[in-house]
Amino acid sequence: MTEFLAQNGSLLVQGTLETLYMTLVSTLLAYLIGTPMGVLLTITKPGALAACPRFNGIFSWIVSILRSLPFIILMIFIIPFTRAVVGTSIGCTAAIIPLTLSAAPFVARMVESSLEEVDKGVVEAVKSMGATNWQIVTRVMLVESIPSLLRGMSISTITILGYTTITGAVGAGGLGNLALRFGYQRYQSDVMYATILLLILLVCIIQSIFEVVARHADKRNR
Repeated sequence: MTEFLAQNGSLLVQGTLETLYMTLVSTLLAYLIGTPMGVLLTITKPGALAACPRFNGIFSWIVSILRSLPFIILMIFIIPFTRAVVGTSIGCTAAIIPLTLSAAPFVARMVESSLEEVDKGVVEAVKSMGATNWQIVTRVMLVESIPSLLRGMSISTITILGYTTITGAVGAGGLGNLALRFGYQRYQSDVMYATILLLILLVCIIQSIFEVVARHADKRNR
């Protein structure tokens, strides 16, 4: 064990940090893009705050198509766009572009699902008091759905973490790259097992953190 850590410890630490960097930055950017998308999907439904069935139908169709694209195909397809944005198509920073674009539609659906859980009676009560749609969305719907949004963010973050292992196949770095280069190509099964254990540990930590924060944010637990 000591010999293994001496030989591969620095690589595993670097791979873990690269994976966390890609995961956290991509999650943040995906929510910056996906949250407004989710809000639009919710408030433009028939009978909603800003009902626009035609727009909702088209936009929902676009989001569903984007969400259904396999990540590795999207990653390869947008290589020219990635190069245009960050100047390269390899490395951790370059991987953030496809990770974000792939996760944003997924996040939009997660946000939509969370907003749908908000009590319609609360929305109607605030609306009858003269609140604007913007105030209802920002001060009621998003605030009331925080616990659900946090649990959805946990799922989204873990999903993006899984995607980072795929980016390792194209030289993006991270634990996926270590598993491929050392565990698969060089037949070092101990490195493969170590990366798997680290990924499982990261998933458990992320899920536990979000669960604690969501439970604390839930007014029903106060």
